[in-house]
Amino acid sequence: NKEVKKRQQRVVMILESKNISYDCIDITEPGKEADKEFMQQNSKAGDSKHPLPPQIFNEDTYCGDYDEFDLANENDELEKFLGVPVSEHRASIVGHLNGTTSSREPIVNPEKTEETKTEQGEDE
Repeated sequence: NKEVKKRQQRVVMILESKNISYDCIDITEPGKEADKEFMQQNSKAGDSKHPLPPQIFNEDTYCGDYDEFDLANENDELEKFLGVPVSEHRASIVGHLNGTTSSREPIVNPEKTEETKTEQGEDE
């Protein structure tokens, strides 16, 4: 779905523009069943039967969906939304990387479901 891909790319672009590190995990890959189950059990589905990506987490704590992420960004409250200190930007996004891109240049396959996760980590 083009809208899902567009939203996932926007989340990544915003995190990079704010120097917030992230990781992407493709929950459709073999061995990622636990991540997919975690996303489905710990995020909200909105109007659909299952939660639609991207879903934002800080470690195991659910932060919100794309609309809430976007609103927090527009209101200049993204760090609060993500639960990361304003002065220390370190987070992770869990989702899908398509092809051979590096982790700093994710390209999302719109036909695959992905989970977005943020986490506060150690200084790099």
